[in-house]
Amino acid sequence: MSYKILYEDNTEIAEYEAVNKGYRNDVIVIIDNRKYKLYITDMIRLHQDFDSEIDDYGIYQNEPNTIIVKEVSKHEIDKTINYLIKEGFFDKLGCSV
Repeated sequence: MSYKILYEDNTEIAEYEAVNKGYRNDVIVIIDNRKYKLYITDMIRLHQDFDSEIDDYGIYQNEPNTIIVKEVSKHEIDKTINYLIKEGFFDKLGCSV
């Protein structure tokens, strides 16, 4: 299986901002000509988003194709995606870009 991990904004400043904001929404995984746009978040940001949406709307609606990582760095994102590919995670996703 061939795959590629792309970052739409592949700059040092984007990396710095993602780590500090706790999320990244410019990650695309291409697996055998299927594209998956991912929403990458850490637990702190996920918890903040959850609390905010519960307070505002009474429910939480997560972003499609959300992946939770320890830290929103390219190293952690790549490591997590590589593991998920080996485990067949993307075979279960129906959405592609």
